[in-house]
Amino acid sequence: MENTLSKSEIRKNIATYLCLTLLFCLPVYYMCIRTGKLGGGIISYATIVMWCPAIAALLTCRIRKIPVSSLGWKWGLTKYQIMAYCIPIVYAFVPYLIIWISGAGGFYNHEFVAEAGKGMGWNLSDGQTLILYIILMSSFGMVRSVGSALGEEIGWRGLLTPQLAKINSYTATSLWMGLIWAIYHYPLLLFSNYNTGGPKWLALLCFTVMIFASCFIFTWLRLKSGSLWTGAILHASHNLFIQSIFTPLTVDTGNTNYYIDEFGIALPIATAVVAYFFWRKRKELPEKDADDALLST
Repeated sequence: MENTLSKSEIRKNIATYLCLTLLFCLPVYYMCIRTGKLGGGIISYATIVMWCPAIAALLTCRIRKIPVSSLGWKWGLTKYQIMAYCIPIVYAFVPYLIIWISGAGGFYNHEFVAEAGKGMGWNLSDGQTLILYIILMSSFGMVRSVGSALGEEIGWRGLLTPQLAKINSYTATSLWMGLIWAIYHYPLLLFSNYNTGGPKWLALLCFTVMIFASCFIFTWLRLKSGSLWTGAILHASHNLFIQSIFTPLTVDTGNTNYYIDEFGIALPIATAVVAYFFWRKRKELPEKDADDALLST
């Protein structure tokens, strides 16, 4: 049985998955670096690279004889899925609100709202357009967002997180996931137009902190719920509210790009605060995933 494997076999599972993920991602990285863009015409390179982890996970299951059913397809308790949806709203809305109030960024982007209304064929006031846009994006927009995020999450939270958790504590699993997930993004961040704002050194630092912090949230929800859908929903909600709502609605007042989005300083701080909350709740995880041994050393 897969859950009786030795640490050596589990490490082979992890190594196989990581090698396959890299193999599938390399051609996409090459095209992104060559063109300097995430876009790819009919289908974006971002969409392709987001599904490489899923393909690698399914192939790893085939090669290493890991049951595909072990990837966490069950829905689990709905409360964890609701948490996954709401958490990004909390750690994104608070810093953006502070940015808007302080004047580090303005609210709201009239041009963006006008274009959104025009694109939908609405003849409404800005206020009505804004409210309707947020309602539609935060509901039906999640369907498209989950479709993209699921590609990564089948790999990261479906296969890799549980495999790492078999031989590591919750904290170590989260840190390993943060390292791997950050490196996965680096070619896109450094060599394409993924970073939409400030200098690359700041983007790299802020993005890395945010990724490491968010992995404590992702890992906790995955191990507590037993469902990869918490990862898919959390990931989709994060992308949706930051990339399609909060950032587009923010007006650049000069140095706004130093504060907003995944590449500014505000979001990593807020994510780290929420991550600390989940780290404090690590004892609620199944005993083998908790950090009690680390606390005594």
